[in-house]
Amino acid sequence: MTHLSKATAAGGALLVAAALLAGGPAQAAPGAARDGDYLYLTVTKGDSHSSDTRGTLLLCDPPQGHSRAAEACAELDAVGGDIARVTPAKGALCPMVYAPVTAQARGQWNGRPIEYRETFSNSCRLAALTGPVFALDG
Repeated sequence: MTHLSKATAAGGALLVAAALLAGGPAQAAPGAARDGDYLYLTVTKGDSHSSDTRGTLLLCDPPQGHSRAAEACAELDAVGGDIARVTPAKGALCPMVYAPVTAQARGQWNGRPIEYRETFSNSCRLAALTGPVFALDG
């Protein structure tokens, strides 16, 4: 690979990353899951102006993206990619502390575009209502 080819490849990867971070429609990296199920997942702590955001690209063939990717893919498969239909955890007891977190997903499931955004009162409620899908911290 020539120096110019390496620079072009690196530039292309940076453009894909920039598009994902800019909030545009989620794009899979070249050669990665274009025809499969994938979601770019983010969790932002605090209000909408917070810079405390973490995210990952969840791929489901094979499951990868975070430590609970296999569980997340199985859960999403069970609800046809509709995160709002994930079965809430039974018996979850969350404190009544207001520490908002916003979960967002963009991508594709079964060939359909997915757009999801929800703000939860705290991270416990997020985990209780979305299961392993937004478990980005292992």
